[in-house]
Amino acid sequence: MAKKVVVGMSGGVDSSVAAYLLKEQGYEVIGVTMQIWQDDAQENPDGCCGISAVDDARRVADALGIRYYVMNFKKEFRENVIDYFIREYKNGRTPNPCIACNRYVKWESLLQRSLEIGADYIATGHYARIVQLPNGRYAIKNSVTAAKDQTYALYNLTQDQLTRTLMPVGEFSKDEIREIAKKAGLPVAAKPDSQEICFVPDNNYAGFIERETGEKEKKGNFVDLDGNVLGEHQGISHYTIGQRKGLGISLGKRTFVTEIRTGTNEVVLGDNEDLFGKKVYANNINFMGIEDISDEIRGVAKIRYNHSGDTCRIKRIGEDEIEITFDKPQRAATPGQAAVIYSEDGIVLGGGTIFPLK
Repeated sequence: MAKKVVVGMSGGVDSSVAAYLLKEQGYEVIGVTMQIWQDDAQENPDGCCGISAVDDARRVADALGIRYYVMNFKKEFRENVIDYFIREYKNGRTPNPCIACNRYVKWESLLQRSLEIGADYIATGHYARIVQLPNGRYAIKNSVTAAKDQTYALYNLTQDQLTRTLMPVGEFSKDEIREIAKKAGLPVAAKPDSQEICFVPDNNYAGFIERETGEKEKKGNFVDLDGNVLGEHQGISHYTIGQRKGLGISLGKRTFVTEIRTGTNEVVLGDNEDLFGKKVYANNINFMGIEDISDEIRGVAKIRYNHSGDTCRIKRIGEDEIEITFDKPQRAATPGQAAVIYSEDGIVLGGGTIFPLK
């Protein structure tokens, strides 16, 4: 009897090809799109789970001859992604909502519902691979294509989730995936990739937060590293570490956000060189390829999605805290973003959320 797999279908080419590949491999494939929009007015026409995504995913399912459903995850998405996103920005941090969505919606909630309908696995169109290591643990490994690698956003998955997950797209490049879709006659073969955070299609994060909370953000002071007032900012959720454009202040030189102080509602401005440092601290740790860190280890760490990663030493400094010391200074380690640790051969060892150690 064929193993049953639920494929999270976003209406894009990657998840569509994932469904096709798994069907070709002999699985009983069921397509599911997660309904996450809180109301139709929010729907992003280019987003991964909006109304147009449902239409595209349904057409793909019809072409493949597989069952297809839309499952309502509005509550889970609101609590674990939108509320988290707003809370982090209001606390002066810069969140990565895709990581939260992956762990708590695409995996935790979708996996549970899939098991309830008799599925053996869930699958996605992520550019990543799942491997079982000699130590018995399961881990995410870099995809074959560095250009589309999505392992950074998957570091927070649990061992149980990984044992029940398939990621067939990780063995291919994007061009190969589009070619497979074309040859298979899938109607989304040429569909462009979505870029923005799906629930903020205009990229105006501060405006989204004001609309969602109904609260006008409190203005405060721009200050320099010594605390001297330089001007007025529009509210801390408008800013992130390393930002230069859109500050609304001219100091006669290139100026960057170097710190956000929620206690005093201040945004600190400085020079580019003020953004560099070797040490990064992370908490809310999830170990993946290793069970724990007892002694200091070496690895490669990424501190943002598009960071190429750099060599470092990692050690535990608390019950749920690690210290990462890079061999070379890194620019703009940002509280709220993830620090993800890899082995030299691209295995995700674990990661956590960056926080400032004062």
